[in-house]
Amino acid sequence: MRYISHRHALTSAVALIAVTAVAAWTLVATAARAAVTGCQITYTVPSQWGGGFTGDIVIKNLGDPLTAWTLRWTFPAAGQAVTQGWSATYTQSGSQVTAVNMGYNGSLGTNASTTIGFNGAWTTANPIPTAFTLNNVACTGTPSTASPTPGGPSSPSASPRPSVSPSASPRPSASPSASPSGPPTSGWNPPANLVTPLNEVWAHYQSTYPQLLTFRNYGWDQVMAGGGKINYCVRWDSGARVTAAMRDQIHAALSRQFKKWMDVMAGHNGWPYAEVPVKVVGWAVRDRATLDWTDNSVDIYVNNIRENAPQCSEPCGRFFHQDGNYGGCPGGAAHHYDMSLWLTSGFGGGAGGDWGQRMSSEYFTGAVNSENIHIYLHEVGHTFGLDDFYDWTPTGQCCFIMKAGSATSITEFDRWMLRDFWRHLKNRWGY
Repeated sequence: MRYISHRHALTSAVALIAVTAVAAWTLVATAARAAVTGCQITYTVPSQWGGGFTGDIVIKNLGDPLTAWTLRWTFPAAGQAVTQGWSATYTQSGSQVTAVNMGYNGSLGTNASTTIGFNGAWTTANPIPTAFTLNNVACTGTPSTASPTPGGPSSPSASPRPSVSPSASPRPSASPSASPSGPPTSGWNPPANLVTPLNEVWAHYQSTYPQLLTFRNYGWDQVMAGGGKINYCVRWDSGARVTAAMRDQIHAALSRQFKKWMDVMAGHNGWPYAEVPVKVVGWAVRDRATLDWTDNSVDIYVNNIRENAPQCSEPCGRFFHQDGNYGGCPGGAAHHYDMSLWLTSGFGGGAGGDWGQRMSSEYFTGAVNSENIHIYLHEVGHTFGLDDFYDWTPTGQCCFIMKAGSATSITEFDRWMLRDFWRHLKNRWGY
């Protein structure tokens, strides 16, 4: 099941807001009217690493409704390229990139937005594109009106479907669900529009995973066994040196990102913890000289190789001792680790399960100060039992963190999937 390592091409991209004039004509009977045109483009780089980056683009229509769109831009530097994208069909010729809408996000009503994104490559520099066109009209500034010629071309003015993302924030997440809200203080009361897709997800779990309710090492089990705390080991599977400052940034990022999932549960349906602190208790490396610090703030394990990668002491790991017996752990139970953050140089995509989360060391350190380290967030979802959605999509949903590559932050649908998992498991702890 999902506790076996899996890979998928997720992504991570300084914000630019440009405004594009979009030509649109509407004919009413035989009298033409002036079309309102305009759009706003927000281009962000939530993470960047050596030779790669993630780009997010929010397209906001400021003019009359659109039924289809084509976005074009030119990368300023040689070597910049789209390598893999989502929420649009991408092509590139030289430095010129074209992104065409998918079937579900082509219609954009007035002031509606949709979010697209991609993984990119760069060589010498990664400057931000400065000019965009939408439907072959260059960026101009603000909404405007254009007087059409009678009998000119027309485009349907049917009511638009809801946009994929109404947000134009620098780091958007795409979601068709209701706006995020604070967790309820009790009971099971998802928004009405999420009841059907949530039921579909749980039915899919039941039909796919025979050990769904008997598996005993979900993230839920680990939090409960730790009394509301989680300990981590960092498996540094890279030859890059790590300073004390970078170590501390990695620890802080890990705590911040894990908290995003735990905040979903605070106060909800008997969940007993207002917060779940994260502590890194150890680092595993091939060569001690890789770590540029001498303090003893964490345990360090050198050249203990498992799966051809450094591993913290197995007697200290919950994955190996799910009975909670850490008698063989050199530092005792206080030095045990529940899961590992496995950072591998050059690793593509991510993997996650009860053992922890794995991704590229370049990606994680490049995104260490980002608001959302979305590959990590996706993989933590697997740690708590949430599934992938490679071959199906729940009713009414298109973009959420557990659907790889479709969102860059936890959405309302992700929140309720997590809460639903707790609803079905909580009785094992008497809640």
